[in-house]
Amino acid sequence: MDLVTMSVYTELVDDAGLFPPTSLHMDEALARNRRDLEHGSPVLTHRFLCPASRLHRLRDMEYRPRRIGLILDQEEVPPFGDLPVDLVETVLPPGMTIEALVGRLRLPAGVRLFVEVAAGKVSVEVPEGVGLKVRCGGLTADAFPPAEHLAAFIGFCVEHDVPFKATAGLHHAVRHFDPTLGVDRHGFLNLLLAVCEAVDGRDPVPVLRATDVGHLVRLAQAVPDETAKRARRLLVSYGSCSTSIPVEDLRTLGLIA
Repeated sequence: MDLVTMSVYTELVDDAGLFPPTSLHMDEALARNRRDLEHGSPVLTHRFLCPASRLHRLRDMEYRPRRIGLILDQEEVPPFGDLPVDLVETVLPPGMTIEALVGRLRLPAGVRLFVEVAAGKVSVEVPEGVGLKVRCGGLTADAFPPAEHLAAFIGFCVEHDVPFKATAGLHHAVRHFDPTLGVDRHGFLNLLLAVCEAVDGRDPVPVLRATDVGHLVRLAQAVPDETAKRARRLLVSYGSCSTSIPVEDLRTLGLIA
């Protein structure tokens, strides 16, 4: 595996072990984060995603993650200057502009803000230095956006050069049917390749819908260097409640050593 291809997957997966469906206890989640850091897979960011409402619990623990992503699940931003928080994620409140949200939060320099908006027709003004966030699934079937809506979100970010993060539903590399929810789950490899397609001026919908494993692997192996670099500047990372399955899937597909 050459370095160019490998770079597509480097620091792709954030640690969302506290979140459903895994929903680990804080001590279990931190122990896993520590093991992952010791094993050092380049696919993982080792960024520990923590709800703001549970930050006090994290402070009670002996182990501190190397990087923390703060997920705002409350109105006020708790103090976090003593912690290695490098990004904050929050939903855009109804009727509020992102610029107004930035002014309200007043995050310190060096902490990036990612604002969650609905997939589909995205029509927001995104200030420089701010990214977007898209939800790719959830605990119910209606939480999974259609491929066309996800493609529209990707297209907006590519056109306006807006970095973004993804969350929820991306349990495996390749799109597949979930009989429990009765819905097609988006694959994280599909998502990544869809960004590459959009960067090169092609419609990302066919790749988002693709379930042919061989076809997706061949596309992944053929991603040009410059396309890969721009795609990963845009797709910053995605949160996964499992930190082992993404690595195992990429290994099984022969995309990483």
